[in-house]
Amino acid sequence: MALLSSILGFSLFGLGARIGQLGIQKRNLLENPGGHLISMLAFGYLGYWAHRWDERAGVLIAEKRAEITERRKLRIARAEEASAAALAEAS
Repeated sequence: MALLSSILGFSLFGLGARIGQLGIQKRNLLENPGGHLISMLAFGYLGYWAHRWDERAGVLIAEKRAEITERRKLRIARAEEASAAALAEAS
């Protein structure tokens, strides 16, 4: 998800929320355009942070996967050494 699409998507959601709010109150939708702008900016900011959170989560998941893979390799190596030692003792 690109940064711009996240910001624009959340901003449009904020605009929709503002229009829905005014619709529930049965007020003129074009009465106060500043309120629309504030809503779009607030939700756009949330979109920015959602994007940053998604990027950071991807990095953390990649680090954790690498760590798990390394542990698995070590565990397999230890098991192979143990089985080789057991075969040597049995001979």
